[in-house]
Amino acid sequence: MSEQHYDVLIIGAGLSGIGAGYHLKTLCPGKSFGILEARSAIGGTWDLFRYPGIRSDSDMYTLGYAFKPWREGKAVADGPAILNYVKAAARENNLEQKIRYNHRATRYSWSSREALWTVETDNTATGARERFTCNFLLNCSGYYRYDEGYTPEFKGREIFRGEIIHPQHWPDNLDYAGKRVVVIGSGATAVTLVPSMAKAAAHVTMLQRSPSYIVALPDVDPIAQTLNRLLPAKLAYRLMRLKNVFMQTLFYQLCRRYPALVRKLLRNHLKSQLGPDFDIDSHFNPSYNPWDQRLCLVPNGDLFRSLRRGDASVVTDHIDCFTETGIRLASGRELAADIIVTATGLDLVALGGAELVVDGESRALSETMSYKGMMLSDVPNLALVVGYTNASWTLKADLTDQYVCRLINYMDQHGYNYCTPKADPAVQEAPFLDLDSGYVQRALDHLPKQGDRAPWKLYQNYLLDLLKLRYGPVTDRVMTFSRITGNPGTVENAPV
Repeated sequence: MSEQHYDVLIIGAGLSGIGAGYHLKTLCPGKSFGILEARSAIGGTWDLFRYPGIRSDSDMYTLGYAFKPWREGKAVADGPAILNYVKAAARENNLEQKIRYNHRATRYSWSSREALWTVETDNTATGARERFTCNFLLNCSGYYRYDEGYTPEFKGREIFRGEIIHPQHWPDNLDYAGKRVVVIGSGATAVTLVPSMAKAAAHVTMLQRSPSYIVALPDVDPIAQTLNRLLPAKLAYRLMRLKNVFMQTLFYQLCRRYPALVRKLLRNHLKSQLGPDFDIDSHFNPSYNPWDQRLCLVPNGDLFRSLRRGDASVVTDHIDCFTETGIRLASGRELAADIIVTATGLDLVALGGAELVVDGESRALSETMSYKGMMLSDVPNLALVVGYTNASWTLKADLTDQYVCRLINYMDQHGYNYCTPKADPAVQEAPFLDLDSGYVQRALDHLPKQGDRAPWKLYQNYLLDLLKLRYGPVTDRVMTFSRITGNPGTVENAPV
């Protein structure tokens, strides 16, 4: 079994992994690093998903990297544009040669005696087992299974005579022109698919068990256009990023503090989009408060236009079973379909599903607690890049990368080999994510916990994290730094 060593190993070559590579190259120029990617291409999510209309559900001034201005016209970008942006960032920073494709990490093993991670991989192209070692491990593999999405069990599925497709595995040659399509789901994927497919399909029905909050926004930001005309690109981008962070934070806080008011505002917004005769109470009146689940964004109100034209419709009901020609609902109604799209969510998994072993003992993630939203209790020299649930993913990814680089540099300056956030038994556990979404609730038993106080609590607040992670100290009462002494296998701990 071949073996190769790096100072830092990055898992994943998507939006997060390329960002991590840039920060390591810039802030830790003396460190060697490699990037392991399970698939055969760069881009992660933005290369995997190919369904019609695939786009971001965040603006690109905050989903984009802080170090690379977004120069396209649309603030809400489509998947191919985002993929090109990620590829350009890798190319411009000479990161492509750092990537080892077709390497799926299956096991992470830490040795305190050696201050070393051993990463075992399966080569998905050749089937060979390979091994890499590193001093610090940075996991950027995302938060869901790439090989399989979530699909509930539907009674009668096997007798349906049409095609059943999950958006995570969209076929290249799917012809839906002139066909009847039912999209099961009400989240970001469903509200993207419905208006996109309605342009060619005979009719598209969005079948939802319960409604979601949906907001229409223009895909082009007029403020950004003005700033780009008047200011240098980097300055305009920085100002747009600050503006959008402020607006996202303000709206989120309004939702949390004044949910009834925001619910009323969103309802009035829907009336303006759908007209006075649309049955908003049945189809767009969620039972939960705004931001108990992520809000769905529809650029330029494309979903609402499709509904007004009659190209698409919404049905709110439960599925009884699939039939040969469609879906029978709990109400007794039948929906005819030639194609059924199960936009039923993701299957969340941390660490890409790899096994975690610390000093010979297998460690379940559910038994750990998240430190500053990026490291794990009693697990040395390992950080996970996990973005925000209430704002753009990359905002937190950038802060995590910068913090890890500061941490590595601090250890080098003081002669430490590794750092470990030590669990505090006085801290009360809480779920890692505070969303009510089904895909989150299904996965909570397999995710780390968070705590009821800092530094174990996830505040989901970019401005607060900015102060703590970019400018705050890397030392605290929780983090223990250790060095390997001259005697083989012995370790000196240096609590700060």
